[in-house]
Amino acid sequence: MKEQGASRDLTWVVALAACFWGTSALMREPLAQVLDAATIVMWEHLVLVLLLLPWLLRALRRWAQAPPRVRVGAIIIGAGSSALATTLFTAAFRLGDPITPQILQKLQPLIAILLAALILGERLRPRFWWFAVPALVGAWLMTFADPFSVAIGDAEAALLALGAATLWGAGTVLGRLVDGHLGPRDTLALRFGFGLPAAAVIVLVSGAGWAMPLKQVPMLLLLALVPGALALALYYVGLRRTAASRATLAELMFPVTSVLVGVAFLDTQLTWSRWLGVAIVVISVTGLVLHEARSRRTSVVQEASAASLT
Repeated sequence: MKEQGASRDLTWVVALAACFWGTSALMREPLAQVLDAATIVMWEHLVLVLLLLPWLLRALRRWAQAPPRVRVGAIIIGAGSSALATTLFTAAFRLGDPITPQILQKLQPLIAILLAALILGERLRPRFWWFAVPALVGAWLMTFADPFSVAIGDAEAALLALGAATLWGAGTVLGRLVDGHLGPRDTLALRFGFGLPAAAVIVLVSGAGWAMPLKQVPMLLLLALVPGALALALYYVGLRRTAASRATLAELMFPVTSVLVGVAFLDTQLTWSRWLGVAIVVISVTGLVLHEARSRRTSVVQEASAASLT
């Protein structure tokens, strides 16, 4: 009984999914240098829709029978948190270095925590902030080479990333709402099912090109399958048993992995403050996972003791 209860929290699975997201810079950054962001995102969604097509029709039928707020949530996840947010994030790569777009993770936890309280009615344990505050400080340190003097030239990439942060923060909360009704497979299929037409509209409105050069197809497929399908499949499985407030903090492993990928493979140089930020985020997220596992084991023991006395 104790082990079963302790295993319910899957914050670590969300953190693992975020690590896979962090590898996207290896594919997204070179693609962003030769193609419009909207074009990349549209083709990325097309690949994923084709991959998930066997489940998409069933997911749409279940979506049509779901409560109104679940239906609206699924549309927002697809059109906003998937298509538009990914377009903003990809565009930031062209304006900045592979590290700068990770500013989106600085405010995403606060956005998701606020939305989780408003939409899902989640209550936070007081000790949650022992991990949240250091993690947010670490995210800020990772974002800028000089965290105490941000250049004006960083502003445009930062604004794009902040837009993505807001949409992804909402996606974390709404994803838990939708996943609770439809399950991870249908939520994943609907994310890209609604995301594809939204991505196509963005291409049309922005005037981006539709063509995908053949030599870029292998890179696109890798982008869609690893940080796309694999990461999100893990994410929705983990999100089903993780509070949105904890999930969004675990997602800080995304910028940590991106920083390490940038240094190892993209010739990005890090200042001492960025390395300090990486260390703070890793320690904070790891501490959160261990704390939640311990808290749940304690809760199960207390429940079992109370039951034995009645």
